[in-house]
Amino acid sequence: MRWCASPTSWASVRGWPSWCRSATSRAEKRELVNEDKLKRLEELSRELLLILGEDPEREGLRKTPRRLAELYRDLSSGYRISPEEVVADAIFPVEYDHLILVRDIEYHSLCEHHLLPFFGHIHVGYIPNGKVIGLSKIPRIVEVFSKRLQLQERMTEEIARFLQHIIHPQGVAVVAEGLHLCLTMRGAKKESARMVTSSVKGLFRRDARSRAEIMNLISMGGPSGR
Repeated sequence: MRWCASPTSWASVRGWPSWCRSATSRAEKRELVNEDKLKRLEELSRELLLILGEDPEREGLRKTPRRLAELYRDLSSGYRISPEEVVADAIFPVEYDHLILVRDIEYHSLCEHHLLPFFGHIHVGYIPNGKVIGLSKIPRIVEVFSKRLQLQERMTEEIARFLQHIIHPQGVAVVAEGLHLCLTMRGAKKESARMVTSSVKGLFRRDARSRAEIMNLISMGGPSGR
C-alpha cells in the first residue's frame, strides 16, 4: 500500500514520488476549497447579524461571524467523510453469534427544518453473521450520520441500513433518543419532551424474543436508562 509521509511541504522535495505529489496536490486543493467555503460562511454570518439589526463591528460580535462559520463547518463534518472511510478495514471474522450492544453513544445533530440542535443517545446492537466491526467504529459511524442536517427518524434508519450493508449481520437494531431544541425553544415549548426512534432489521424484526432482549438491555441503567 502506497502512502505519503506528509500532505503538505514534503511532496515538494526533489525526487519525491509523483503519485505522492499528486495526492498532496489534491489534499491542498481540498483545503483551499474548504477555506473558501469557510470564508463565505463567515461573510453570510456577518450579513445575518446586519439583517438582525446588530453591528458586527462592536466588541462582543467582532469575532462572531468566524466562530459561527467554524461552528457550522464542524456540525456538518459528516458531509465530508463517508462511513466506509471510517470503517476502513476494521471488520474481523468471528465465530460469536450472540448479541453485541453498544449503548448510550452520545450524539449531536442539527434539525434540517430549523437548523437548531437536537442531541441525546443512540444504542446500536447486532447479532454477527461471521463478521464483527471494530468497537470504536460504531460511535464514529454515528458521528458521520449525525454531523449533517438531519431528521432523527432518517438518522436512525441510515445507521441501521449502513451496518446491515457493511457486515451483513443476522440482525441489527438502532434506537435513538433525542432532545430537540426546536421543540423546547419554539412551538410547543415542552422542555422535558424526548423523541425516541428505532430501526430494526433481520432477526430483530422477525423474532419478537430477540427484539425484546435487546430492548430490555437498552432500558437498563446508563445515562439514558429509564
